Amino acid sequence: MGFTISAVLLFGIASFFVLKTKAAGAGAAIVLFLFGFFTAGTGAYEPITNLVQSAATALTDIAE
Repeated sequence: MGFTISAVLLFGIASFFVLKTKAAGAGAAIVLFLFGFFTAGTGAYEPITNLVQSAATALTDIAE
């Protein structure tokens, strides 16, 4: 049985913890960058969504 979660929810939670723990660095910047694109729906939304979906599919295929 699979478990699905919205990317906006996932990055929102991750952003909350990054800000709460005052973590800094490249990882935090990437999380906040992706959260902004998923919530704003800019012109870069589709390519970034495709990239994230491809990465998720690759991770799923590795896990099988």
